[in-house]
Amino acid sequence: MKVMREEVFGPLLPVVAYRTLDEAIAYVNARARPLALYWFGRSASERDAVLARTVSGGVTINDCLFHVAQEALPFGGVGASGHGRYHGEHGFGTFSQDKPVFVQSRWTGTGMMAPPYGTTFARLAKWLGIET
Repeated sequence: MKVMREEVFGPLLPVVAYRTLDEAIAYVNARARPLALYWFGRSASERDAVLARTVSGGVTINDCLFHVAQEALPFGGVGASGHGRYHGEHGFGTFSQDKPVFVQSRWTGTGMMAPPYGTTFARLAKWLGIET
């Protein structure tokens, strides 16, 4: 069905049966990375295996959709399902552009190593035994 070949934004929630956890992980990994992943269960080791071996946007454990409503967690997809991290501090960073500025100290020695060479460079070179 088409619903199983494209990313679903609701109101449908397809359910796919599996026999082993490895089979379920392989199913997720064989497709485009999902915007969300919902894991249901009580086994911490199985949960941790799914989280460690899959890549997705947000994850909700033992429920659906609630990761979207958590302002302290970033919201966004991976790859074709979307880029970025929105909500709170994460959203501010996503929609802001840093402007890194480096100011070289006037006392740095690198200025003496570039032309035009001055008297200070000549004295230093003479002291080091370098011919200029």
